[in-house]
Amino acid sequence: MFDGVHRGHRFVLQQVIATAQERGLQSMAITFDHSPRREQILTPLNEKLALLAQTGIEHVEMLPFTEELRNMTARQFMQQVLRERCHVEVLLTGYDNRFGHNREEGFDDYVRYGRELGIDVQALPQEGDVSSSLIRQLLTEGRVADAANGLGHPYTIVGRVTHGQHVGTGLGYPTANIVPDDARQLVPAAGVYAVTVRIDDSHDEHHAMMNIGRRPTFNGRQQTLEVHILQLSGDLYGHRLRVAFVDRLRDEQRFDSIESLQAQLRYDAQQAEEALKDKR
Repeated sequence: MFDGVHRGHRFVLQQVIATAQERGLQSMAITFDHSPRREQILTPLNEKLALLAQTGIEHVEMLPFTEELRNMTARQFMQQVLRERCHVEVLLTGYDNRFGHNREEGFDDYVRYGRELGIDVQALPQEGDVSSSLIRQLLTEGRVADAANGLGHPYTIVGRVTHGQHVGTGLGYPTANIVPDDARQLVPAAGVYAVTVRIDDSHDEHHAMMNIGRRPTFNGRQQTLEVHILQLSGDLYGHRLRVAFVDRLRDEQRFDSIESLQAQLRYDAQQAEEALKDKR
């Protein structure tokens, strides 16, 4: 799936690129349009394609994950998809990657089928212990800085600003209420984060703090994603924001008074600027 396009994925792709250059071939990454597993994703499709393009890979073949594809044996997949459709001559696969119906076969089978089909099948060694599952675990624990180390880039959510309840405005910290573009994307643990924000297609980064949670001080019940951009005013409704997580500042908590909440927000803003100062 290349979900997250993390450091382990990038190692695999660099090996593919190097092997293609050595053999006078073109490099290709083969992935799927959606995950065959029912799990939250790290990167929506457009984001994944953009990250793959940054690796220097020459082609990306995106396969629709249909029932027909799901039911193919490994032999059928290698012949009909890899050889006949994608014209694969050399297949480099992750050390633990398995494919085919019910993942019943393993690497030795792929090598044997490859000999029959004219595909040189090679296994790649493990590069570190980074995996998409590990990144998901780190994010569910709010450990966004550790997740960024594993990804090789900050974890990012892109979404459109919608109308909220204007609670932040009344506190002196107006927030943009974001609805992620892809409802399947994993949202980090509840809490307050130091983030950077890009507005629409701009490359300008703004320092910001983000609250994920249910606003317990106001007896909220629904989870919201609210961003307060530091030192920026103006109406952001309808705009798309690209939010990159840099560090976690604290847990979400309930305050006994509006004054104590405002005092905490002032402190959060200072902490966010401190965490983001190296981003300037």
